[in-house]
Amino acid sequence: MDKLSILSNVAEVKLRYSSRVKASDRAQIKCSQEANTLIRKFWEDDMEHIESMKLILLNRSNRVLGIANISTGGSAGTICDPKVVFQYALKANASSFILVHNHPSGNLKSSRADENITDQIKKAGKLLGIQLLDHLIITPHDGYLSMADEGLL
Repeated sequence: MDKLSILSNVAEVKLRYSSRVKASDRAQIKCSQEANTLIRKFWEDDMEHIESMKLILLNRSNRVLGIANISTGGSAGTICDPKVVFQYALKANASSFILVHNHPSGNLKSSRADENITDQIKKAGKLLGIQLLDHLIITPHDGYLSMADEGLL
């Protein structure tokens, strides 16, 4: 096989993060309530019907680099793939992040699965030097649970 044939059979991989917002103009997250208020502006109208997970990516000053949609599931759950979480975090060169998912039922109690994935992602983040600051569970009517505030992180 000649050199040109080999090169035409190799996929190009691109990592891209693009922001047109000055660092000083970015929203800053100082507490779980601010994260809750911010993320609700980016949620679809289906919060009562479909469970979804989003990611708030932050720089060293806890300024928001962006919001990423991690997954959309059904009425009773969604999948959180740690590889997808860290693809976004690495792509944006985030120093930290906040996971957020909704419970359409309105239940603010974290499940064993919620706690397990949080622990798994926290450990992976430690290895990569990207800190999981919080995992919020939000409900359709402004309620939320902060795993960090509850000592579950």
